[in-house]
Amino acid sequence: MKLTTKIVIGLVAGAIAGSAANAFARDEPWVTWVSSNVANPVGQVFLRLLFLTVVPLVFASLTLGVAGFGNLRQLGRVGVKTISYFLVSTALSTAVGLTLVNLVAPGGGIDVATREELLATYQTEVGGVQSSGTAFGIGTFVNMIPRNPIQAAASGDMLAVIVFSLIFGVALTQVPSKRTQTMLDLLGTLGDVVMKIIEFAMRLAPYGVFGLIFVVTSKFGWHILGQLGWYVLVVLLGLTFHASVTLSLLVRVFGHMNPLSFWKSARAALITAFSTSSSNATLPTALSVAERQLGVPANIAGFVLPLGATMNMNGTALYEGVTVLFLAQVFGVDLGIGQQLVVLLLSVLGAVGAAGVPGGSLPLIMIVLATVGVPAEGIAIILGVDRLLDMCRTTLNVAGDLTAAVFVAHTERHSGMVPDGQAPHAAVSAASSMPSPAPEARNVAVRSVPTPMDDDR
Repeated sequence: MKLTTKIVIGLVAGAIAGSAANAFARDEPWVTWVSSNVANPVGQVFLRLLFLTVVPLVFASLTLGVAGFGNLRQLGRVGVKTISYFLVSTALSTAVGLTLVNLVAPGGGIDVATREELLATYQTEVGGVQSSGTAFGIGTFVNMIPRNPIQAAASGDMLAVIVFSLIFGVALTQVPSKRTQTMLDLLGTLGDVVMKIIEFAMRLAPYGVFGLIFVVTSKFGWHILGQLGWYVLVVLLGLTFHASVTLSLLVRVFGHMNPLSFWKSARAALITAFSTSSSNATLPTALSVAERQLGVPANIAGFVLPLGATMNMNGTALYEGVTVLFLAQVFGVDLGIGQQLVVLLLSVLGAVGAAGVPGGSLPLIMIVLATVGVPAEGIAIILGVDRLLDMCRTTLNVAGDLTAAVFVAHTERHSGMVPDGQAPHAAVSAASSMPSPAPEARNVAVRSVPTPMDDDR
């Protein structure tokens, strides 16, 4: 049985088992014991194995990706394309969400009694969320350059790690090739070793996914979806529309790839994103999928995807926009077109600054709420369904990253890109059958290794 199939089975089995426990034994001590001592530890071990690889993988892949462009002019061209695509796709996703909220008005379906109940239930969690948020301003740009890159890596400041990797890669292109080859080989080996660690982690994926989903569904069940049904529906409709229509059109028009082939090839990364609720944790799998399934050259994938895991949050921006307008409707705050444009802008900027970890967007939503005059403590109303929706929006985040890689690769006209109408697997197989040239210091890329998702064992 393929590993992808095992993960899907673990996902479904965990949801069924957790929902059954919530429905028939919600208050039983054994449910809490199983969640705390079995399911959650297994899920956390799986997540930690993925998270521990993120910093070295980002540094190795991004540095080698930058060095692989060979000159600053090409790097600058690719960088402009990448950032422009991020901003446009994120703004489109937010616009989709805001349009649906205005059409459906889900906040009108929450009565006062339900609102007070939800506020009382999750009020204690609001303080922790608020304390972890920081405003997005000029200080954010200053802090992108770390004083100590080791400290930035240790604290999980991925934006600072990315900037350091970019600077390091640019500096490598300015040093004579004979002096840099050893460093490039070392970084390539680091990438290979990290991918092996990821392979170990993915062996645990079916059990880790089961544990993560069981904990969520056994605690919240599905009953809360009834209380927030219209809100959940609008978020899911927005995410689905942006994926199936907007991103598919972008892939078709700007990436010149069949959308059906894209979604089929990307499924391994999307499953990992859904189960982990983390763009950072999904990055290793996304890199493998981009190179081996979508035919994106290694230097393009190594440059675009680490940036995307931090800066390109289509699902998060859509979710932020929907949540702010929904809570405004709940509290009777009328937001005009001008204020909604402010929400759109802040959602796009907030998505750039959101941490690529579960729940990373919640502090930023509170900042947007306060900015447009909606009570920030209202975030408590949606905390009960946030974990479930986080899984869905993270999936869209990763899908957006992969479409960006396809777009940039096509515009750069790399021979490894999948031609229009050709199956990704065929293109990759054809490319892999060709003899590999010796690596050059000015055209080096992360070595591709088989993704664990492709393993049939």
